Amino acid sequence: MADTLTSAPRDHFITDLDALAPNGHPEWVKSLRTQGRSTFDETPFPHNKMEEWRQTNISSVVNTPFRSLTAKTDHGVDASAVATLFYAPETWTELVFVDGYFDAGLSKTPTLPEGVFAGSLVEVLHEGGCPNVEQHLGKHLQERNAYTALNNAFLQDGAYVYVSKNIALEQPIHLVFLTSKRDADTAAHIRNLIVLEESAEAQVVCTYAAADGTESYLNNVVDEIVLGANAKLDWHKLVLEGETGNHLATTEVHHERDSRLNTFTFSLEGAVTRNQICTKLAGSGAETNLHGLYLNDGDRLIDNALTITHAVPNCNSRIAYKGILDDTSKSVFTGFVHVYQEAQQTDSDQLSQNLLLSDGATIDSKPQLEIYADDVKCTHGATVGAPPEEVIFYFRSRGIDEETARGMLTYAFADEVAGDVAIDAVAQRLDRYVYEKYSPKF
Repeated sequence: MADTLTSAPRDHFITDLDALAPNGHPEWVKSLRTQGRSTFDETPFPHNKMEEWRQTNISSVVNTPFRSLTAKTDHGVDASAVATLFYAPETWTELVFVDGYFDAGLSKTPTLPEGVFAGSLVEVLHEGGCPNVEQHLGKHLQERNAYTALNNAFLQDGAYVYVSKNIALEQPIHLVFLTSKRDADTAAHIRNLIVLEESAEAQVVCTYAAADGTESYLNNVVDEIVLGANAKLDWHKLVLEGETGNHLATTEVHHERDSRLNTFTFSLEGAVTRNQICTKLAGSGAETNLHGLYLNDGDRLIDNALTITHAVPNCNSRIAYKGILDDTSKSVFTGFVHVYQEAQQTDSDQLSQNLLLSDGATIDSKPQLEIYADDVKCTHGATVGAPPEEVIFYFRSRGIDEETARGMLTYAFADEVAGDVAIDAVAQRLDRYVYEKYSPKF
């Protein structure tokens, strides 16, 4: 299988890159694209001989000749298609991107405070004079794999959220990425940049969903998140891709001193989903907390690959992920914490908990620590198992049938994560989703 992945065709991506029309972007953006193409030419596709992909077989993605979207199209999506994805508060900013391109007509854009921007990345690139974008775009993305290189090479549109110094947003910003009923085997390369300056605060929710009737597609996503000194960000991501939707995402986070990040990643639907989050604690006193829930069934694949780098002293990190697997689905969880020698007084903890509802489901859970400092407090743990039989027996002894008991335990296991979500509207939507998914069992 590895040889097949390594020798997978690339010509379709190169053909689409050559057809990419000039769009008036500044020279430094063109340089990013050139760099991305060069890296793509030199980087093999992910395959099972690579350590971080050893348990993650994405041959169904690699061997599909996805044609890349290179321009905004007449997608045919109307307001009713996105209405169910919006949240109730009219005060929320809710931006809609269809097939990776911003659609102002479908979006809700109330007036934001001075010093705050939330909108299309391509707009600020066209306007020029955007030092905050030039300062950060592409500066934090590492050469992770061939798909992150492709994202650089096809850099076009996505979301840009900027909050200037000392501003605390009172309402969340919701970014909706909707895949239309477009041609089969097409790929969108979506790029998002979130920058919070010193002492800024914000809440951002990202939803990835598909319109009814979508055929095989790929969303190749790169997020760059930059947190200035004492900045605070709550970042929520809901993956609701279609049954034939593939979602490969890499999120790079850069922390300055005393900054704080809370992430909540919910992988709920999609054929192949990989969420890679890489955080660098580069300022003393910084803190990152990564939370996640993944609900897997059928023969789907969900991979959560988390890396936290403690580069300086006195930083804290937490990882807490839960997964529920059914049928013949497979999930992979990797929590890698790297502590530099100079990063004394690091405090890090990670826990992966997984509930297996069938004998055919599999989970590969790999919590890892690589520590070069000696004054640290670092722990990790992982649990995998079926619903406890003794608890089910207890329910049955109280007159509750076995199927209902299993459903109640499954719902309670997942719903604990929703209870940690600070945004009530998001917590309620997640709770309802979990309930509806497992309520037939009780």
